[in-house]
Parts: sequence; C-alpha cells; structure tokens
Amino acid sequence: MNRTLILIGLLIAVIGLLWPWLSKLPLGQLPGDIVIRRENFSFYFPITTMILVSLALSAILWLFNR
Repeated sequence: MNRTLILIGLLIAVIGLLWPWLSKLPLGQLPGDIVIRRENFSFYFPITTMILVSLALSAILWLFNR
C-alpha cells in the first residue's frame, strides 16, 4: 500500500510540473469529441479524448505490472 501511495504522489507531482506543456495539447478538442452549444445550454462529451487517455493509462499500468 505504501508503494502505491508514493507512486500516485509522484505521478501527481510530475503532472503538476508538466502542466504548462500538457495544457497546450489538443485534448478535449479532438475529432469525435461531441460539443453542442445553444443559447443557454452547452453539452460537452469528450469521447475520443476519454478513449485515448484510457489507452495511455492502460499501457502505463500494464508496464508497471509486468
């Protein structure tokens, strides 16, 4: 359990340090992301972004568990 918490903390720290560059990635604006904007309503469903993030996390976790 301790090792897992340390890895999660390090991952959060690394993401925090890389945030200025990560925020420039077009995640959330990819083809396949659904955005509907009306006068008083907006609906956002980033399906393509969710699939890419899920694949990346699955690959990272697979590498750690190997």
